[in-house]
Amino acid sequence: MLSKIIKEEAITHSWKLLKAHNNIVIITHISPDGDALGSALGLYWFLTELEKEVTVVVPNPFPNFLKWLEGSERIVIYTEDKPAAEQVVREAELIFYLDFNTLNRIDGLKTAALDAPAAKILIDHHPKPDLLCNVKISHPEVSSTSELIFRFICRLKMFQKLTKTAAECIYTGMMTDTGNFSFNSQSPEIYSIIHELLLLGINKDEIYNKVYNTYSADRMRLMGYALSKKMKIYPEQKAAVISLTLSELEQFNYQVGDSEGFVNIPLSIENIEISVFVRQDKDKIKISFRSQGNFPVNKMAEDFNGGGHLNAAGGESYLPITKMLEKIEEAVLNREKYEV
Repeated sequence: MLSKIIKEEAITHSWKLLKAHNNIVIITHISPDGDALGSALGLYWFLTELEKEVTVVVPNPFPNFLKWLEGSERIVIYTEDKPAAEQVVREAELIFYLDFNTLNRIDGLKTAALDAPAAKILIDHHPKPDLLCNVKISHPEVSSTSELIFRFICRLKMFQKLTKTAAECIYTGMMTDTGNFSFNSQSPEIYSIIHELLLLGINKDEIYNKVYNTYSADRMRLMGYALSKKMKIYPEQKAAVISLTLSELEQFNYQVGDSEGFVNIPLSIENIEISVFVRQDKDKIKISFRSQGNFPVNKMAEDFNGGGHLNAAGGESYLPITKMLEKIEEAVLNREKYEV
């Protein structure tokens, strides 16, 4: 029996909106990860069972290792078809915001979302949401938005509408956002949910292989290069920083998602508590932060136009890569200011 963390008022209001509207759009954040896709497609298949017209819209492409998820081929990608994405959002009757807490996280879709007259429901596990919505289901204590989708469906008393396909998506999101249940996964209720998903017929070992064991040789070579040539250790600060420039990525035929998980690797080094991964893209620099124990990387990320959770956060910058690395180093060398 799962605890009813989602308030009854939120469930009642959500159900009224679901009954009143048929044309539904699901939006998730830029650079969609496993939890973004898992929660979006899990909800997509549930709403399809309710005979709703549903479209998932994302700001930009997602990694190849998530394209096996059923329904991913139907997703509208804003950067690949802006007119279609904007039209879908504009004509929606009800919009679900999933796995983000501020509209800046949906990049080019922000204006369309703001202008859309649709009712809006937020389901997310990031702290301090600042979106205007008809319903806010925000629980930072929950391991993933995909877990919240499962809880949402159960609280609607519609578990019977949860198919194996939806269950596979939800499990994928839960698995990826906890590092295969290696962090943020201490709650016994997570495993109660997994039990129910297994009873629906998912093959958790097969899902793991599809997500983590389908990388290219170029990706493996890039990882080797990053660890051997581009990782800097700060022993006194118990920290590590990995950086990759755009030209370095191009040397290894970089594809979306090839650097997924790089930020977690240094945490397996003895005495390393903080890991930062800096990746230069064509239009900006993406920064990922991870930590072990009680170090709040979300506070560090706030200095880089970002935020997130205690042990997992992200940020971005438009500074030159050399200036950004200097700023990262300064933050690491002064880690104590974030521990207050």
